[in-house]
Amino acid sequence: MVNKIKKRFVAGATCPQCKSMDTIMLYFENNVEKLQCVQCDYHESQADKQVTKATRSSESVIGVFKPE
Repeated sequence: MVNKIKKRFVAGATCPQCKSMDTIMLYFENNVEKLQCVQCDYHESQADKQVTKATRSSESVIGVFKPE
């Protein structure tokens, strides 16, 4: 059996890469929220808040690298 992922378009959303409107779709894959532009194939993902919180609480940040 194939597990079909339910994808939905976000009305009025603009792609950060190609600036096209109404081309962003949102879906969940393995409890990770993902969005994708169907025009330019831009991808972005965001882990569940509980996953991010659990990961970040055990880290020790020494500094942040900011390339110029």
